[in-house]
Amino acid sequence: MELFWFIPTHGDGRYLGTREGARAVTYAYCKQIAQAADELGFSGVLLPTGKSCEDAWIVASTLVPATEKLKFLVAARPGLMTPTQAARMAATLDRFSKGRLLINVVAGGDPVELAGDGLFLEHDERYRLTDEFLAIWRRELQGEEVDYEGDYLRVEGGKVLYPVIQKPYPPLYFGGSSDAAMKVAAEHVDVYLTWGEPPAEVERKIAKMRELAAAKGRTLRFGIRLHVIVRPTEQEAWAAAEKLIEHLDEETIASAQQIFARMDSEGQRRMSQLHNGDRTKLEISPNLWAGIGLVRGGAGTALVGDPDQVAARMNEYAELGIDTFILSGYPHLEEAYRTAELLFPKLPIHRPNAGRHPSFISPFGEMIANNVIPAHRTAQTSKGPANTQVSG
Repeated sequence: MELFWFIPTHGDGRYLGTREGARAVTYAYCKQIAQAADELGFSGVLLPTGKSCEDAWIVASTLVPATEKLKFLVAARPGLMTPTQAARMAATLDRFSKGRLLINVVAGGDPVELAGDGLFLEHDERYRLTDEFLAIWRRELQGEEVDYEGDYLRVEGGKVLYPVIQKPYPPLYFGGSSDAAMKVAAEHVDVYLTWGEPPAEVERKIAKMRELAAAKGRTLRFGIRLHVIVRPTEQEAWAAAEKLIEHLDEETIASAQQIFARMDSEGQRRMSQLHNGDRTKLEISPNLWAGIGLVRGGAGTALVGDPDQVAARMNEYAELGIDTFILSGYPHLEEAYRTAELLFPKLPIHRPNAGRHPSFISPFGEMIANNVIPAHRTAQTSKGPANTQVSG
């Protein structure tokens, strides 16, 4: 497995839908999260995109020099940027990051927001535009000079002069649940992403995508976008989930659901249908909780439970073909540590950062009585009163 984390450039805090416990998302805070994810051994981070977010390309370019191994999944937006411009941006950031750029292709799902950005295409038209965009983008980053005339895009002599490090180009990630989106994914992308739906629904998506890709002579990898609420016990985890939404009232939920309803994103429609705004029916599958989607757009589900339960659910997705898990939790700095400490030991994780420090580093917490290294305590040996540590 590869585990990614999330940089919350659209806001963060201890509760959803309220200013209570809210946290300012400054550059310093984003850097803390990125450096924590890098040090803990996450493979990469997703940067969100949209009018509620800080610009993903600028955020990534400022966080690259603050990290060592971390990869950055950054959005390319067909219709909001030209394919040649996007290809040049990708080539630059790929080289300057020494091959740490990943591309998240986002066609958009909110017609009102897209109108504000100057894009006035219907849903399926946006995916036909995306198909043309990626056809040009891929050829240019492979060194071709491109002449192209489609229904939406025209390029004459499009060329990228500076090469990318990753060949043939930085990997393309893409999420879309509609037929139009899946057709584009089968033709162009490397990793198909789904939001956290119940395993049976994910299995159907993967089977369909494999069939579509095979018809194009291609194979795909698969990833899933989920929140995670993992605690030492199941009871603590569910209590944390309920606490996250304790400030939500019905008016706030209804207002959010009304905004989601105007969107033409098939993925958002599927997320909203998981709960239909009803906070009494949020566990939609074992340990899969839809409470975040009451007010948050996009990924609206979380895995909730103790480490063994959450790991078991992730392994179920892995058996279906998922190899990349893009996780997040509120607040994102603390939950990055909690997720790594509780969950990583339970999973077969690819950890590119592990073992990079050749010198002695304390992996065990504070010394006992300033002299004794604490022993590793298993469930069988940890009964009885805990040792008392002496602090400075």
